[in-house]
Amino acid sequence: MTTNDSGSAPKPPAKDPWDLPDVSALTVGVLGGTGPQGRGLAYRFARAGQKVVIGSRAADRAEAAAAELGHGVGGADNAECARRSDIVIVAVPWDGHAKTLESLREELAGKLVVDCVNPLGFDKKGAYALKPEEGSAAEQAAALLPDSRVTAAFHHLSAVLLQDEAIEQIDTDVLVLGEARADTDTVQALAGRIPGMRGVFAGRLRNAHQVESLVANLISVNRRYKAHAGLRATDV
Repeated sequence: MTTNDSGSAPKPPAKDPWDLPDVSALTVGVLGGTGPQGRGLAYRFARAGQKVVIGSRAADRAEAAAAELGHGVGGADNAECARRSDIVIVAVPWDGHAKTLESLREELAGKLVVDCVNPLGFDKKGAYALKPEEGSAAEQAAALLPDSRVTAAFHHLSAVLLQDEAIEQIDTDVLVLGEARADTDTVQALAGRIPGMRGVFAGRLRNAHQVESLVANLISVNRRYKAHAGLRATDV
């Protein structure tokens, strides 16, 4: 007896993993948007036509940085940045990560949050990974923001390349982690807005530590070869 003979409905075809949503109308907020990584991401998204707001603890500092970036980028204090955004990228220094998110729990409620913070230490031997009590920066964010949809992405991008206006595209993959496929699809699509980039699903948040930690290895690569190395996932 076939499946149809038994009266059961046939299984729907598997969803194409590269069938991603249109995110062009979403506003992207960048907490820590005055730092190198946040500033670079804000510039790239705005240059691609995304509406972008950068946040800082001081609104005037964010507004000044936004004016320098151009491309319609807005600036506000962190709370206002979160309120005005559909997707909020967390690009603050690790030592201020928990405090910043705790202070914005209300403003980030219901938002799609993308954590790109890398917990690292530095000594005379170079960079090394730190492991937060929660397991990773992304898992710490999820614990501190129970009413937000937390994902992790954009860890392995060179701030130098992101901010270089002469570079038209950045050929690299962005590993995206999260609990809900709709959320990771959205972040993958956002990564794809930057020419040369591709968002690749890389698992749930419990796997974020090794993704964050890999930045220490990339720093060693870059120092040895005087490069701005990124990552590519092959055969996908």
